[in-house]
Amino acid sequence: MSQRKKSNTSFLLQGSILAAASLLSRIIGMFYRLPVTNIIGDVGNDYYSCAFEIYNIFLLISSFSLPLAVSKLVSARISRGEKTNAFRIVKGAFVFAALSGSAAALIVYFGAEYITDLLKTPMAVYALKVLSPTLVIVAILGVLRGYFQGLGSMVPSAISQVIEQIINALVSMGAAYYLFGYGKKVGDALGSPDKFAAAYGAAGSTLGTCAGALAGFIFLLFVFFAYRTALGRRKGRERRVETESYGEVAKIILLTILPVLLSTTIYNISGILDQGIFKNLVLLKGYSKDEEEVLWGIFSGKYKLLINVPISIASALAASCVPNLAASYANRRMDVVRSQIQAAMRFNMIIVFPCTVGMGVLASPIMQLLLKDSSRQTELMLQMGAVAILFFSISTLSNGILQGINRMRQPVTNAAIALMGHLLVLVLFLWVFDLNIYAVIHANTLFALFMCILNGISIKKYSGYVMDVVHVFVLPGISSLIMGVCVYFSYKGLFNATESNTISTMLSIFAGVCVYGICMLKGGLTEEEILKFPKGAVIVRLAKKLHLMKKDDYI
Repeated sequence: MSQRKKSNTSFLLQGSILAAASLLSRIIGMFYRLPVTNIIGDVGNDYYSCAFEIYNIFLLISSFSLPLAVSKLVSARISRGEKTNAFRIVKGAFVFAALSGSAAALIVYFGAEYITDLLKTPMAVYALKVLSPTLVIVAILGVLRGYFQGLGSMVPSAISQVIEQIINALVSMGAAYYLFGYGKKVGDALGSPDKFAAAYGAAGSTLGTCAGALAGFIFLLFVFFAYRTALGRRKGRERRVETESYGEVAKIILLTILPVLLSTTIYNISGILDQGIFKNLVLLKGYSKDEEEVLWGIFSGKYKLLINVPISIASALAASCVPNLAASYANRRMDVVRSQIQAAMRFNMIIVFPCTVGMGVLASPIMQLLLKDSSRQTELMLQMGAVAILFFSISTLSNGILQGINRMRQPVTNAAIALMGHLLVLVLFLWVFDLNIYAVIHANTLFALFMCILNGISIKKYSGYVMDVVHVFVLPGISSLIMGVCVYFSYKGLFNATESNTISTMLSIFAGVCVYGICMLKGGLTEEEILKFPKGAVIVRLAKKLHLMKKDDYI
């Protein structure tokens, strides 16, 4: 096997491991949010999401860029045989994480009242204060994840994600239930039982985030020390190069983090800006405070929860491709870089396209199955916003690609331009067209589309990569549309026969997976590509037995 094929197979395998863990974590998160939502309600979801949006912004500013930056820097040094310098990067990142995470946690805790008042959600203050210590834990946890990703292994990060989410789910449900009841007693004394019950319940749910992060950190810390002990017993060869001073390490970390920080902050700040603009404008338009809280609670606690599940696959691929691209780019192997970009884009679209179509076609059945919500409003939200899954997945992956080829400023510039367009569209749709919560959905979709276009132009300019539109978009798109038609009619027929949404939805999804798989095997995938996937050899053997495998005419 050529070096290019080995490289592509390796990073797709590692990306698949991390993507599978991210997907599993999202699924766990989605299922535990169901009982939590039943406990705290849509208003509680509003308080929860407000606290989380604020937490996310401070996480972005303090440490969100650390895993990607550490993985990029470690990978580049390991590829050059500089193990000592790679570990010095990790030590410097630990210090940075501890300082920045602690500073952010203190600001959030002592400024919680002011920040939540600014966003017209003062009752979110309890949830935000509970979240504040998590900023320190996640910062240090991010360094450990970046270190292992830089070494080319996504397994420790993947396992820690699953552990984190399981603990998060258990603690969130238990704490939300207990504190909801306690909040109701407090509210009875203060004359507002429903508000305080929702606020305390939301705080209980955020407690799970802190507990989960701590569990993931403890696991990775154990693996880290075990790995360092084992490494110390080996007589590994190391290239003789000048050891970087800690001053140089600090400078390198800051110069790497700042562009990523600006990019991710601008890219993700739209959530908190959307919330502030939406809540202020709808109140000016004459909506009541209760209506505003319920609408945002549905948007953040149901719509975003569902679309973020498939988007997490792109996030995992972006995390896995950065160290590989960084290593290839550092060694000036541009043919390998372009090959890796093509493989990542193609793999991403093969997974995300059917998710986008499936979410749109089965919007109401999925909402009923997972969130017990059969309202026309939530169905329309998911139908209208399903295409955002596609655009956000591409933009997330393309951000990682640009950072991997050392074009750190491009995502910053592109995100700033897209954000300006996004905010203008949001205000126009809210104030002029009075689209209510749908204005936020449309504006978010356009933001992701702008990012796709701008990032695509930048990738072509700096890597020379020219996308194979037919294999990346057209074939998965056609297969997904065929799947969508089959899923729609199979659901209708099954529901008429069984009158059970659960049975009809599950069987329709299974039918859709089969139809999509057959379409892709017949006209969209080759044997070489499938062999790069996890358990690819098993899939190839089964496809050949069923006479579904297309001849290997595209490489």
